[in-house]
Amino acid sequence: MENLPFTFRVIDLKQYVYCPRILYYQTVLPRIRPVTYKMEAGIAAHQAAAGREKRRSLRTYGLTDGRRAFNVPVYNPDLLLSGEIDMVIETAVTLIPVDYKQAKKVGKHHKLQLMAYGRLLELADPQETRLVKQGFIYLIPTRKAVAVRFTKPLRRQLANALTGMRQIAQRQQIPAPTARPAQCVDCEFRRFCNDL
Repeated sequence: MENLPFTFRVIDLKQYVYCPRILYYQTVLPRIRPVTYKMEAGIAAHQAAAGREKRRSLRTYGLTDGRRAFNVPVYNPDLLLSGEIDMVIETAVTLIPVDYKQAKKVGKHHKLQLMAYGRLLELADPQETRLVKQGFIYLIPTRKAVAVRFTKPLRRQLANALTGMRQIAQRQQIPAPTARPAQCVDCEFRRFCNDL
């Protein structure tokens, strides 16, 4: 996916839901994000999970058969969105995105990110030969797969979030601080927010 015009990455969606200011700093002030220990640990955990996944059956996902593809690139110019799905399970009738998370529970931002991957898979198959009705978030610490159905409300949340993200990039105006200041404690952008 080299030489693409400006696009948001699916991971930007997760950051936007967590705190819109993170998206602002990454979009308006690019190349300033420090790499933290948690980020490095997450990357290593993803790689280890992918290695184990190749040896596992699909029972974790309630399936008896299917083909797995790893690190699947996806892109849609109309959504201005690109990403790389950790794993896609392909069956005769469905495509199922799987996103690995270094978390013990599923958050709203995780579901929205997975929904974005599902939408990108749908748009990559314009004839809709295979359905994209749900995906899984694989929680690495607990080794559990949590099903997430792609409902109409979740699809609306995705559309609204993408609109909000585009507005931040176009206006280049810093969003209001998060309503949950406790999450700022571990934020690598904390030093940029003088009002917290």
